Amino acid sequence: MASQIRIVLFIFLLFGRSKYCFSAVHENGSANSVGGSKKVVRVGVILDSDSGVGRMTRSYISMAISDFYATYPYYQTRISLSEKNSEKDAVVAASAALDLMKNDGVQAIIGPMWSTEAKFVISLGNKAQIPIISISASSPSFSPSQNPFFIRTCRDDKSQIKPLVSIVQQFGWRQVIVIYEDTEFGNGFIPYLTDSLQQIETRVVYRSVISASSKRQSIWKELEKIKAMETRAILVHMTASFGSELFPIAEEAGMMSKGYVWIITDGLSTLLDPIEKNVSDSIHGVLGLRPYVPNTKHLEEFKTRFNVSEINIYGLWAYDTIWALAKSVELVFSHLNSTKTGVGGLRVSELGPQLLEKLLSTRFEGLSGEFRLIRGQLQVEKFEIINVRRTKGEEVIGYWTEKKEIYIDSGGNGKVANSSSIDELKERIIWPGYYHAKVPPPKGWAIPVSGNKLRIGIPFLADYFKGFVDIKWDPKTLKVTNITGFSYDVFVAALQKLPFDVPHEFFAYVNNSGQMNGTYNDLLYQIKLGNYDAVVGDTTIIANRTAYVDFTLPYSESGVWMVVKVKDEKTKSIWIFLRPLKWTLWLTIAVAFLSTGFIVWILERRTNIDLRGPTHQQLSEVFLFSFLTPVFAHGERVENHWSRFVLTIWVFVAFIVIQSYTASLASILTVQRMQPSFVNVNELRMKDCYVGYTVNSYVRELLTGQLNFKKSRLRPYASHEEFHRALSKGSKNGGVDAMFEEIPYAKLFLSKYCSRYTTVGTTYKSDGFGFAFPLGSPLVPYMSRAILNVTEDHKKMEELELKYFSYQSKCQVYSSTSPANSHGLSAVSFGGLFIMMGLTLLFFCLIFLVKSGCVRTCLRAML
Repeated sequence: MASQIRIVLFIFLLFGRSKYCFSAVHENGSANSVGGSKKVVRVGVILDSDSGVGRMTRSYISMAISDFYATYPYYQTRISLSEKNSEKDAVVAASAALDLMKNDGVQAIIGPMWSTEAKFVISLGNKAQIPIISISASSPSFSPSQNPFFIRTCRDDKSQIKPLVSIVQQFGWRQVIVIYEDTEFGNGFIPYLTDSLQQIETRVVYRSVISASSKRQSIWKELEKIKAMETRAILVHMTASFGSELFPIAEEAGMMSKGYVWIITDGLSTLLDPIEKNVSDSIHGVLGLRPYVPNTKHLEEFKTRFNVSEINIYGLWAYDTIWALAKSVELVFSHLNSTKTGVGGLRVSELGPQLLEKLLSTRFEGLSGEFRLIRGQLQVEKFEIINVRRTKGEEVIGYWTEKKEIYIDSGGNGKVANSSSIDELKERIIWPGYYHAKVPPPKGWAIPVSGNKLRIGIPFLADYFKGFVDIKWDPKTLKVTNITGFSYDVFVAALQKLPFDVPHEFFAYVNNSGQMNGTYNDLLYQIKLGNYDAVVGDTTIIANRTAYVDFTLPYSESGVWMVVKVKDEKTKSIWIFLRPLKWTLWLTIAVAFLSTGFIVWILERRTNIDLRGPTHQQLSEVFLFSFLTPVFAHGERVENHWSRFVLTIWVFVAFIVIQSYTASLASILTVQRMQPSFVNVNELRMKDCYVGYTVNSYVRELLTGQLNFKKSRLRPYASHEEFHRALSKGSKNGGVDAMFEEIPYAKLFLSKYCSRYTTVGTTYKSDGFGFAFPLGSPLVPYMSRAILNVTEDHKKMEELELKYFSYQSKCQVYSSTSPANSHGLSAVSFGGLFIMMGLTLLFFCLIFLVKSGCVRTCLRAML
């Protein structure tokens, strides 16, 4: 901020001077001159001449001018460079730009090198309508779309965000720490990076800003703070000057060791060569990203001609920039000498807009690849992924493109060997602390090496709920000294499934009186406050809690049941024995009863002397015979074979009807006693009843928010004994008419009071019990997979359930389809049976008629 104020004051002083100072500078001179038969165009160059990058850039610019005019000797123009040293100072860079425009009459300026310097130079270029061409100012905080006379012949920093995010996503790192320099270069990039990481659910847990004035001690202190965190994936966005300070200190601090992940952006990875050896040795195992340079014939000839063993992308961009500018100058030469005085005496170039237009449309194959400006800046479509080795330097291990994402290239010729070989790429990497490849990638986090353990909060439960968690603790420190329970055993079993150790200690969430120190929401919020690193217990996974904690997968069944008292009423009807069968079925049985007796009688009449006699005696025999046949209590002997067959059918039918009658009557008598006192939530609300819930439970929010109960109609209870007493009393006597409880607790309650209470209505879903961790905690996916392995071991889960909940609930869950709501069995229910019986009787009746000869004989015998 101070440097920006200095620049503004500097420019104000320059513009505030007399008009003559600016307008008369070139009255007798020209921005362009003629050298022999060639016309010279002045171009300004602003470099940090004291830096290795600046000296390298000057060398490439010199080689570019030599190469270009050797290739095009017939061109009528020549570029003449006027160089200024920015001294890596924004004020000096702005002053140099003004001097080049005012005194040297330049038609374009290449530079400055750093994003911090570029901001005000670009503003001057817009005023003077002179193209400002940067080969290294890559900060996205300013762009050609906002500054029409600014051209970026390098990539925008935003172009490397997608490959960086792709690397993080492929390795599954959920948390990263970002270290960046406190300059325009660093500050302009980080917001875009953070937003993109959030889209893949990776959180930037900490941003470490290193300023130019930071001394060794302050950098060491900052690294120690990072070292104390659990996150081990660190992304560095710095230039070489900042990086050369950071990494040696990081190595001394033990942060370039096993378990760490370091990723550098191309601001540092493209400038590894100028870095001193002690610095390059300290970045062993680092992953880097840099623009891909195709190994063309043109590039090979350049390296041979100038004896260049190692190339640098910034140097190549500088080389291509000179070629593009020289081509454009040739095309607009006719306007070289024309200038016009503008605001405050600053010369406004008439050549500038034309030169800008030609630059933007220039296309050719340069040393760095295709030179093509899109929206005023060079596009980079392919990046190299490098891995820094102590002995071999950096090695290209893969590539990234928009279409193929990360892949492995065969020989760097753009031919994909295996586009899905991300696993092969992982095997190529040598990570910090190792000196060989094929090592499993670091998981990106670890328990801090300072020896701290995870602080795990444990709820204090009432006696009846201690099957889930039962604790004893030290009253002074609140450290748990003894812990048992279903939730604890599942947690321990999950820890044993992890591929690493997690040191931890438990703390009781209690107050001075030995009771739970708030609600479950309060307990979970302690994680967000940093008081706990996790919570283990019967904590329910619900949506509003995920705003401040992350849950593992559930380890128990989910939902809330409504439990009500059953009616203890017995029927007073003397005709209840008739209810199992409808009147149609009673009538059908009577018809079948008479028909069977009649058919047997007529079949036995001629041969059985017991069925002879007066008419009234024979009729009584018919009724008595049919009635007693099902129980075989009659004394008459059946002599006709057809009669025996008819009786067999009748006994079969009677047996089925009797059994169905018995079952239906038993069901009516039993279910009537198990009728719930209330059948749904609407009935409770209409009658303005009181309902109960467990104290400190989220069920309160469910009752008021989702089920629309008045808060005044809710009563909390701390144990199942209290629930039992409250339900026994009912709302009118100071109790409640229904209890809403989570399924595991409701099962415990019903296992003890099964005969007196039942569940009704629907199950109100929740996601079950889970363990809680901080938002974005890398432990969550590991613990979730471990819990899944534990819960899929059905034998193990059954053992735990039997250990802590040795019950098998036999209570019936009431529903509207219960037999209690039926009105008895009808004739339709046995239609097939009676049709079969009727056809059988009709058949034997016909047989009798045929054998007897005529109906008249039968009637005479009856009389």
